[in-house]
Amino acid sequence: MHWAAKDPGTPTIRFRGLAAVDRRTAWLAGTEGTVLRTTDGGAHWRDVSPPGAAGLQFRDVTAFDARRAVVLAIGEGEASRVYRTDDGGTTWTESFRNTDPKAFYDCLAFFDRRHGLALSDPVDGRFRILSTADGGRSWRVLSADGMPPALDGEAGFAASGQCLVTAGPKDVWLATGGGAHARVLHSADRGLTWTAAGTPVPAGDPAKGVFALAFRDRTHGIAVGGDYRPDQPSPRAAAFTEDGGRTWRPATTPPPAYRSGAAWLPHSRTAALAVGPTGTDLTTDGGRTWRTIDTGSYDTVACTPDLSCWAAGEQGRVARLER
Repeated sequence: MHWAAKDPGTPTIRFRGLAAVDRRTAWLAGTEGTVLRTTDGGAHWRDVSPPGAAGLQFRDVTAFDARRAVVLAIGEGEASRVYRTDDGGTTWTESFRNTDPKAFYDCLAFFDRRHGLALSDPVDGRFRILSTADGGRSWRVLSADGMPPALDGEAGFAASGQCLVTAGPKDVWLATGGGAHARVLHSADRGLTWTAAGTPVPAGDPAKGVFALAFRDRTHGIAVGGDYRPDQPSPRAAAFTEDGGRTWRPATTPPPAYRSGAAWLPHSRTAALAVGPTGTDLTTDGGRTWRTIDTGSYDTVACTPDLSCWAAGEQGRVARLER
């Protein structure tokens, strides 16, 4: 397996948001308010950025098909916004703009075409969850009563759009770092109530923790992260769970460096990818051991049911996995 470049011609843009629909259709979200879309496998890319968004930092995108997508801009206060398109990016509707200066949204994830959540860093000591029941056309802040208290310094990482992930109709997990422990919080009721579990991934610093999660079902998941500073090592930067995130075990052979994105290979019970600035790693045993298969820089990765995987990252880098 190797990554085949699908150059979108945007060398100044960093793409941390990626939504892969199938082998032909994918959406990218990045810096300078940039949103791109391909419907021919990456041979051509169309700039479908929302008007007036050049000052925004898009870090996550969910696409339901080639026409319908939801993108998240991150940042403090009103910099955190959500947009939705129903016509392939020809027009966009701003469906949410954060007005709380203490909130900072990091990731979004959908259970189906209607129900989804977005994650903010803690506000008044608890992570904040935004909910939609109409495909991202409208949003409401959920009560924090079912959310455990955040640790001092704890936050999510807007590194790959994978700090909040779902599996099935109601299960959702969020990844944290920055606090004394890197944790994964789980909700089985679409974000109303949560339980927290510690992971063996090192934390204790604003640059360290779990950066990305991937679940192939409501039981089996992987977590990757480390320390995003390039001059710092990232030991024990991966973990896996076989009980829905109640307990996490360290990878016996983790990736050799910080990793910011993860995805299960399509229709596989044991194989998954992890990506980061220094390379791509493959596990074939459910996250227990990893080996490097590529040394290119990618921030995020996504796979589709028709056996395709895409990756994106800095300097406009986009690729699709080929065999």
